[in-house]
Parts: sequence; structure tokens; C-alpha cells
Amino acid sequence: MDINFRKIDVDVYDEDVLFETELYDPDPRSPQQVLEDTKAKAASVRSSLAKGDTVGALVTILDNPPYGPNVEEAKNLTLQTVVTVLNSTKATDIPNVVRSLPPDTQDSLMKYLYKGMGLPGWGDVSGSVLLGWHEKLTEVAGTGCIVRAMTDRRLV
Repeated sequence: MDINFRKIDVDVYDEDVLFETELYDPDPRSPQQVLEDTKAKAASVRSSLAKGDTVGALVTILDNPPYGPNVEEAKNLTLQTVVTVLNSTKATDIPNVVRSLPPDTQDSLMKYLYKGMGLPGWGDVSGSVLLGWHEKLTEVAGTGCIVRAMTDRRLV
């Protein structure tokens, strides 16, 4: 029995192959510019948190998040900043904060919640916080927020 057929890439012969680069428009910024923007946002978030402005901090960091290839450092810094904001928020304040966020920001927050829960080691550190935010966000934004976060090809 010949098993060489398993080594053949059949997608080479298919004209309708969909590439990842065709799924969404690439980020027009360069990777270096994305990293600089993310560092500036992180500094702004720290100052907002010092003032007690949780909503402003989340809107700042979740506005125009980094996506696409070659921006992994910016993605990780954004995730760390989002988790810092989430950890610094009292559990009783979460519903009001989530209600204050615009729908696009709620969708971005859901993406970061799933990213945080999916990374090894992150769930151990702040898993209960991420799940608490997920619960409150789902109550406010509904299941549509989950569907939009899962189906959006612009991975954060």
C-alpha cells in the first residue's frame, strides 16, 4: 500500500484557495510604528488608572489594537496592559464599566479575554478575573459579542 499520496499538497492545484492575507486588509502602519503606538497607549493607560478612569483606560488601549503578522511584541504589550486594567477594577464596578464601552470596544475586549484565557499560564494568574469580566461583558453585550470576536479574522 502506497502512502505517498498523503504528502501531496492538493491546495496547489485548487484555484480557489483563500490565503490569510486575503481575509482582511493589512494594518497600514509599520511594525515599529505599531509598537511605538502601543507603548504610548500603555503610558496613557497608566496615567488614566492613576486618576481612577477605568473606562478611559480601556477605551484607550482597545482603540485600534495591533493585528496581523510581525507585531507580536505589540500584541503582547497590549494584552498585558488590558489585563492590568482588568485586574485593577473592583468586581462591583465591572458592569458599569462594560456598559460605558462602545460596541466595537466591547468586541475588542472580548477578543483579549479569550486571548488571555487561551495562553498557557495566564489562566492561572488571572483566570477568575478574566472569567468575571467575560460573564459581565456577555450580560451587557449579549452573545453577539462572542460571535463577532470568534469570527473576526483580525486576531489580536
